[in-house]
Amino acid sequence: MKHQQIGRRQFLESAAFGTAGIVLGQSLIARAADSSPLKIEEPFHGAVLSHRHGKVVDRGLAIRVSGKAPAGDRILICGKEAERQGEAFTAEVVLRDRETAITASGKGASGRYEDRVRVVWDRHSFPRYRFSIDDNSFFLRDIFQKNYRSLFDCFYTAMLRDLHRKYGVKFTINIYYTTEDGFDITQFPDRYKGEWRDCSDWLKLAFHAYANKPDRPYQDAPPEKLLADLDRVAEQIHRFAGAQSYAPPTVIHWGMTRQEALRPLFKHGIRALSGYFRMPNGRYDVNYRFDDVISEYLAKHDAWKDFKSGIVFSHVDIVCNSTPIDRIVPTLEPLTQDPNTAEIMDLFTHEQYFWPFYTRYIPDHPQRLDTAIRWVTDRGYKPVFYHEGLLGAPV
Repeated sequence: MKHQQIGRRQFLESAAFGTAGIVLGQSLIARAADSSPLKIEEPFHGAVLSHRHGKVVDRGLAIRVSGKAPAGDRILICGKEAERQGEAFTAEVVLRDRETAITASGKGASGRYEDRVRVVWDRHSFPRYRFSIDDNSFFLRDIFQKNYRSLFDCFYTAMLRDLHRKYGVKFTINIYYTTEDGFDITQFPDRYKGEWRDCSDWLKLAFHAYANKPDRPYQDAPPEKLLADLDRVAEQIHRFAGAQSYAPPTVIHWGMTRQEALRPLFKHGIRALSGYFRMPNGRYDVNYRFDDVISEYLAKHDAWKDFKSGIVFSHVDIVCNSTPIDRIVPTLEPLTQDPNTAEIMDLFTHEQYFWPFYTRYIPDHPQRLDTAIRWVTDRGYKPVFYHEGLLGAPV
């Protein structure tokens, strides 16, 4: 039940009172909702729902709403009487809009009570995948130092182009401002702008962090620090590659930020962020410091919307540098059997493992990408950029 308490509070803050809100009113009503004997359990507040979660009807998506309330009480879901069986209630609701508020209300011995959740309808959803690469700086330094005639004289960019030509894959390359040896992207020349422009339909550059070290640079940093670094990198991407090659960040380094940084990030054009939402050491990590309930939900679902910030969060399905070739298909295949994870594939890796000088170099790293991309392509998934529309689908 705890996850619905959090959901109701966020709904009341973002929907019932608007973005600015009335602080006192928010807290009073949120506490009242938390104490309600009626709880909507499905769908989860912030759920992103596609055709896999219900039945497509004329201009809508019919879904089941379920939860618990005192046995025998009459429960209305969006004004429609719910079916009852003991404490359980269910009702069908048809989503018509991109976002829908679902209200359950009842009356019993303790008086009137209600619960609310808000969901997103991925109306134009289709099977799709995004490929994002983190921790990029070595290839930019290599091109600068070698003074190549073409961007694609570098083996790394040549590899990405080969994969694009083979499968149509699109890449979002998340870059640093500087490397540890003193190179920074202000040194990168702008004479490749034409090539960046020509490949901008499949290759985008985005901010990741100021530098690789320290670890978790924005986990506790004030939002102003994160936004200043973002602007610094964005300015250079526009300078040397052009506006058409810039994309909003897909992952903030280490996937950790203070919660108060999320709304400013939205104002900076960020509409989607990915994380691991895993529990490697008894606690969730790489989860943008969301609580365990939201992190658990995202660990088992493609996406979830944080209405407080406006950002949609995506669960990374595979990290290629951490997954041997013989484990790639067994990692991805089960996801297609679950409607909560089958629609969108979030593919991911890190740049440094491609380079022979790196201490943890992976010789078959390119083959791992080829295997993952071939698998999603063969199963009909289409390449997208998450910053376009709703996770790459039209809105």
